[in-house]
Amino acid sequence: MIGLYLLGAQLTVPLCSWAADLETIVQRGQLIVAVKDNLRPLGFRDANGALQGLEIDIAQRLAQELLGKSGSVVFKPVNNRDRLAVVLNGQVDLTIARVTATSSRSRVVSFSAPYYLDGTALVTRNSAIRGIADLTNQTIAVLNDSSTIATLRYRLPQTKLIGVNSYTEGRALLESGKVAAFSADTSILSSWVQEFPTDRLLPLRLSAEPLCIVLPKGVQYDELRRQIDQALDRWKAEGWLQQRAIYWGLL
Repeated sequence: MIGLYLLGAQLTVPLCSWAADLETIVQRGQLIVAVKDNLRPLGFRDANGALQGLEIDIAQRLAQELLGKSGSVVFKPVNNRDRLAVVLNGQVDLTIARVTATSSRSRVVSFSAPYYLDGTALVTRNSAIRGIADLTNQTIAVLNDSSTIATLRYRLPQTKLIGVNSYTEGRALLESGKVAAFSADTSILSSWVQEFPTDRLLPLRLSAEPLCIVLPKGVQYDELRRQIDQALDRWKAEGWLQQRAIYWGLL
């Protein structure tokens, strides 16, 4: 019964035929992109309410290259749970909102080449902790029900994990000294140490998770995907992606 229910749920997903292909986007003269507006340093609002971050930079440059003019991108802030859905139902042309490419997601959407390699990392206040060996028999805080738990159990089996319900709760444990470190994705912890400079991001990653641009699935979008991949490859070769990642504190 559960299997039939899940199959039915999959069949109700809107088809990608509503989404715009490259020709339609060029004719429209605007690229509509779903982004995060509350996730520093990938996509967030500054003190004046303007969108900033690595993914905002990528969307702006991509729109300029595809359409040949600046200011041709329209941003649509999106919740995590809707990042794929807005592409599937044609509300946006692309999603650039901290989406990791996975095999299960690839069944319903397409992905560009990676623009940033995220992964599980750790932040600490203990100056004696420099690497994995220093974490043996230590206690690490991690968000409940996150995929980080499985990574930590595999890579750091000699550590003790404490689940928390929020980043605020995790920071409180770190500040009180009840845990030696807090673990989450590098992109999240990069923002953490920018806000709390007394904390230190360890120079190691326990997993590799490619962040990619989400596109509709279908042959009619092949040209759009090809041009996006070519742009990303060129930006990597030029060093622009690395420069922007460094600027936003992600490297």
